[in-house]
Amino acid sequence: MVLVTGGTGLVGAHILLHLIENDENVRAIYRSISSIEKTKSLFALYQKATLFEKIEWVQADIIDVPSLENVFDDIEYVYHCAALISFDPKDEDLIRKTNIEGTANIVNFCIAKDIKKLCFISSIAALGDLGPQEKMISETTEWNPEKPHSDYAISKYGAEMEVWRGQQEGLNVIIVNPGVILGPGFREQGSGKLFTEVAKGLSFYTLGKTGFVAVTDVVRMAFELMKSSITNDRFTLVAENMVFKEVLDAIADGLKVKKTRIHAKPILTEIYWRIDWFLATFLFKKRSFTRANAKASYSKNLYSNEKIKAVLNTEFTHINTYINTISGL
Repeated sequence: MVLVTGGTGLVGAHILLHLIENDENVRAIYRSISSIEKTKSLFALYQKATLFEKIEWVQADIIDVPSLENVFDDIEYVYHCAALISFDPKDEDLIRKTNIEGTANIVNFCIAKDIKKLCFISSIAALGDLGPQEKMISETTEWNPEKPHSDYAISKYGAEMEVWRGQQEGLNVIIVNPGVILGPGFREQGSGKLFTEVAKGLSFYTLGKTGFVAVTDVVRMAFELMKSSITNDRFTLVAENMVFKEVLDAIADGLKVKKTRIHAKPILTEIYWRIDWFLATFLFKKRSFTRANAKASYSKNLYSNEKIKAVLNTEFTHINTYINTISGL
């Protein structure tokens, strides 16, 4: 049997669907009944509602050790997708507790229960920082602790350290580092908000650049790595390095709405995050645009996908094509 954490999120829900379609027996953990409905809706979106009934759901939380005691019974393989994604400084403690301590708990149970293989869904945020002579970030790029990183990036890097600690203790592991993951459903969180905001008439764009990937590619490649004899390695999963405006324009085309038209230059994003801080501090509003967001919006990072393409002899889905496919879902 296969265990999936984070099965009520974009990646975890797609992994559950992929596993069931490949005749795997699956168990998933959840924290609330309402969160399960998101996964059920995704299955229905793909017209696979009947397959949803094959999931064995167990209520648990990765940061609540007692709740995990019986979760690993009869489990052989684990996909650890659960994570908290936030760039709000107020969430720093919860991000680190969930992503680092939560991963440590999963690793510890995997070791104690003799799990055959663990796949950790990490992020390109946990990859290293380019040196003076480097042009592209890859699996071998070294993390520089002296450079500024978001709390989220630090938490994912710390989580990877827990996975490698498990590997040193005899656990077979695979780490995948996806770029910005695009997929249907879940429009109220993560990258799904891009579709929501563009549909509402998003006016501003930036010219920052980063790696993007289809959720279906992430799931397919993680599954193939888990089925292979490959262990104790990590892989960057990025289909294309794209300018944010290119992605926003593709979404606008897919949704058949107006494209963003105002260039938010770095100085404007710097002003905006300060205004957002002021409103959050004195009017107690949730942060919507932080200093980390501002930096990311105009940073230009390129990621290499050569390793995974060579190892699996595979290609990625073109992002523009995928956006057009899922925009109507």
